[in-house]
Amino acid sequence: MAGISRAIWACAAASRRTLSAASGAALPKEEAAAGVRTAATGRRGRDQEDGRRVQWVFLGCPGVGKGTYASRLSQLLVVPHIATGDLVRDALASPGPFSKKLAEIVNHGKLVSDEIIINLLSRRLEEGEEKGELGFILDGFPRTIRQAEILEGVTDIDLVINLKLREEALLAKCLGRRMCSQCGGNFNVASIDIEGGNGGARMYMPPLLPPPQCESKLITRADDTEEVVKERLRVYHDLTEPVEEFYRARGKLLEFNLPGGIPESWPKLLQALNIEDPENKKSAAA
Repeated sequence: MAGISRAIWACAAASRRTLSAASGAALPKEEAAAGVRTAATGRRGRDQEDGRRVQWVFLGCPGVGKGTYASRLSQLLVVPHIATGDLVRDALASPGPFSKKLAEIVNHGKLVSDEIIINLLSRRLEEGEEKGELGFILDGFPRTIRQAEILEGVTDIDLVINLKLREEALLAKCLGRRMCSQCGGNFNVASIDIEGGNGGARMYMPPLLPPPQCESKLITRADDTEEVVKERLRVYHDLTEPVEEFYRARGKLLEFNLPGGIPESWPKLLQALNIEDPENKKSAAA
């Protein structure tokens, strides 16, 4: 797409090899310093003077936390977090013939075609470019080889962050999801404590409990059963493992094993990306 240029110079250099981060390995500091750092004076994803952009994708199983980490990074790097589900919901809420056609597809339980998703995404990227956005972080797209190939023809992707979590932890996390029927807040009642096997590290993920006013109003998604969750994970692996290989072959895949909950994983993810968080510096200095 015209005007959508290659993103971070560091990632362009790294595209000649496969990146790997297992809870601690990081991008080389000289590459991070070239385009993935944050300015000491504030939260910035690149130096505006040199034209560098952040054009990243988050992959990961359902329930792994793609949206959480993508949203945090988007705030830190000052780039939009774009989830295709949100694009579809926004399109449905807009007036016009396109939204009516889309509503017919969704209301009949049909899958939204790749062409429609790419069309919505292309529009969103064009709008962002017109507004001077510094790039984007895509959440959970592409999910198939065909989508990856189409996306490659639309814009350049410089880094694909593949979040991984032990399957037993992922299953417990999905089964522990709850939502408040009144305020719509999302919580998780699972307390995950898994001993590390073969000398591996223990994994602890505390529950995200609701406030007292929501405790009696918690509901569970109808499809959050063990059988359904396991089937979702199987389907995801079947569809997405080829996508991982697609980006691995292009030297753009960063695999990150989540070591635990957000307090433990977030700093290590930033370390793997060689990104500094000014808030962490403030806390350390306080």
